Amino acid sequence: MIPSIEDREAIRDIIAAYCHAIDRRRWDIMPGLFHEDATFAFGPLVGDWRSFVEQARGVIDDCTHTHHHLGQVLFGQIADGVVHTETYMSAMHIIPPGYPLTDVFPARDEEYAAVIAGRYIDRFEKRAGEWRIAQRTGVYDWREFRDIGEASLTNLPGEACGQHDDSDPSTPAAAHWRG
Repeated sequence: MIPSIEDREAIRDIIAAYCHAIDRRRWDIMPGLFHEDATFAFGPLVGDWRSFVEQARGVIDDCTHTHHHLGQVLFGQIADGVVHTETYMSAMHIIPPGYPLTDVFPARDEEYAAVIAGRYIDRFEKRAGEWRIAQRTGVYDWREFRDIGEASLTNLPGEACGQHDDSDPSTPAAAHWRG
């Protein structure tokens, strides 16, 4: 059976909320996106969803900024409350000098951008009337390390830049996901 518009939009909302949570460091959103027994695998980050969040925090929290951008979502057929999706994404990570996880992003003496393009291959399950991620596999399609030079945000006033706390203007949009 083809997923309904309502099912598709509920699933798209979860995918978008995931990227928002990563970029704004709103880790408290993650429990509403994954089923309790969900698993996750993306490059070196592997395990249950809770261990993924801890590993992701180790990677993301030391980045100056991140920006995940979503592309098309391909939906499989719904069978027994399960639908498989493939979501294209690209993610920009601004890496500061002295970034500690050199096995994830290479060490450099200056701020640079790590750009990743890939896909989220998800198994969504609808349990108790609610869609959540039951299994996520991330796939890299390419990655690139770029000098950012003048593209840096260092010369902009703080209020013009995205924040990693409730001073970010997106706070009202994320309220539903934060409980």
